[in-house]
Amino acid sequence: MTTPFSDTCDIDFVDKEKVKRVAGIFADNNDLIELSEIFKLLGDPTRLKIILALKEAELCVCDLASLLGITSSAVSHQLRLLRNLHLVKFRRAGKIAYYSLDDLHVAEIIQVTQTHIKE
Repeated sequence: MTTPFSDTCDIDFVDKEKVKRVAGIFADNNDLIELSEIFKLLGDPTRLKIILALKEAELCVCDLASLLGITSSAVSHQLRLLRNLHLVKFRRAGKIAYYSLDDLHVAEIIQVTQTHIKE
């Protein structure tokens, strides 16, 4: 017996054309893996804090360590992971390495997500 508020189908029907069309988005497995890796990285609170901080300003490792209350070594490790997936970039100014978001897309991901959770 089904209920009027059931969250599953009442019949077994597959729209083969639609399924075939949508299945095409999984064609490039490398893109899928990279997308998954980005979301995994952003799922860590420390890395997310780094991204949120860099969304506001360009900061050096020491600034981030002070802000987060962790060692510069720990920040550097997290930044290396973020840099490997092109979420952050750095520039050198003498002996200081300044970090910023790699591009506007990273800020957009965060902004859209923040908007989503507030709705």
